[in-house]
Amino acid sequence: MLRLGFPVIGVTDVPRAVEFWTSALDLVSTTEFESPGWRTLNHADGSGRALGLMRSESPAEPRPRLHLDLFVDSTEEQDAEVERLIGLGASRADWDLYPPDPDFVVLADPDGNLFCVVDLSRAPSGSQ
Repeated sequence: MLRLGFPVIGVTDVPRAVEFWTSALDLVSTTEFESPGWRTLNHADGSGRALGLMRSESPAEPRPRLHLDLFVDSTEEQDAEVERLIGLGASRADWDLYPPDPDFVVLADPDGNLFCVVDLSRAPSGSQ
């Protein structure tokens, strides 16, 4: 039976991406299928795989059709997490498609891959 695995992010610097995403999402890097161009990140609680990181030569997409949404439960938590992620190496994306009063903030990881931090207390914004 076919089943969904987990998201994979293309990155140019695998060790840097491992450092960012394990810190950002409290994940752990495993040696499962490890190679210079691949790392599997698991949930720290042992509940399974969470994210794959694959070496890629192509640049990050400025308007990706697929992206990660990271959830928080309040505006205060969103503000704190955005600042924490920036401290880990993320950056605010120059995003011109925000709706009025958005429930999400668009960030880029150190490789430039866009993702959103969504405040579920204000969702949905209607543009996700």
